[in-house]
Amino acid sequence: MKITTVGIDLAKNVFAVSAADARGKVVQRKQLRRSQVLEFLHQLEPCMVAMEACGGSNHWARAIKQLGHEVRLLSPARVAPYRHGSKHDRNDADAICEAARRPEMRYVAVKSVAQQDQLALHRVRTQLLKQRIAQSNEMRALLYERGITARLGAAGLRQALAQALEDDNPEVSGVMRQTLIEMSGWLRELEQRLAELTARIKQAVKQDERCVRLMEVPGVGPLSASALVATVGNAREFRSGRELSAFLGLTPRQHSSGGRTMLLGISKHGDRYLRTLLIHGARALLYRKHRSAHPRARWAARLLARRGPNVAAVALANHNARLLWALLSRGERYRSVCPPRSFPPRSSTVVGRAAAENRTMGKPA
Repeated sequence: MKITTVGIDLAKNVFAVSAADARGKVVQRKQLRRSQVLEFLHQLEPCMVAMEACGGSNHWARAIKQLGHEVRLLSPARVAPYRHGSKHDRNDADAICEAARRPEMRYVAVKSVAQQDQLALHRVRTQLLKQRIAQSNEMRALLYERGITARLGAAGLRQALAQALEDDNPEVSGVMRQTLIEMSGWLRELEQRLAELTARIKQAVKQDERCVRLMEVPGVGPLSASALVATVGNAREFRSGRELSAFLGLTPRQHSSGGRTMLLGISKHGDRYLRTLLIHGARALLYRKHRSAHPRARWAARLLARRGPNVAAVALANHNARLLWALLSRGERYRSVCPPRSFPPRSSTVVGRAAAENRTMGKPA
């Protein structure tokens, strides 16, 4: 019996494998050690190999592609409905095998080594940023315990720290003074490492023509452009800009029934980091709205006055995501467009009306 589909439940050491024929019937089940997976697939004729998108899946996808097989990565959330019975490795492999055969199934693009390298820089930078915030908050708390308050921001902390170390304050003992000096050195080291990583990301952006084109869009900077290209590549896996926006969780959830459409808040699905970058970029554009004559900035300013900063920022990020899809998938350059039209709210609830604003969209000229 010819095998046409193979489902692999990835693991650290022992992998569960289910192989199905052209009718979709599982004809072979195996448990393979890590070193035996490629050897088993090498003996098969070219077929479709499906796996869940998880840690290590991109590595295995690239290795299996070199054997001549078609590789498909599936979201674990889309595999779960096809699992029959209890959750264990064999049933997971069967579910992956069955889900991969569905014509309406959507797949996750396989990332290249270069894409994962860029995402690694972003992940490490995010971790350093969290450590810097934690270190700053710890120092603020220690100073507060000694009666010294610091203003918001890094400059306020440095000023309060200098005051604590210079003044003859009986609350700041010798032990405390030494502790603050050490923590200040750790904080400077974190800031230096953070600046170095940011510079490396910006340098890589300058060498990527796609990122250069994306940064022409107002509200999109080096971090957003680099993270988007590293995550979605040329974005050709998405049929429209709305699909990319939905992938990023910027489109409203629905609770519709009986012909009545009920829109809720944004879904917040997909990559939280990339969604955060786009929303922060949109907020930066809103803050300088009075100094910009760009038509989208004027549209965003009107939306800001009517619906508030949060709805305006998410709506602008949604619109930017659709523009970025057009630039990536079509290889075009950004040109100024007319302000997008805001669709009227279709829900009577406050949340629904806010989410209706997120349905705005525009197309490049």
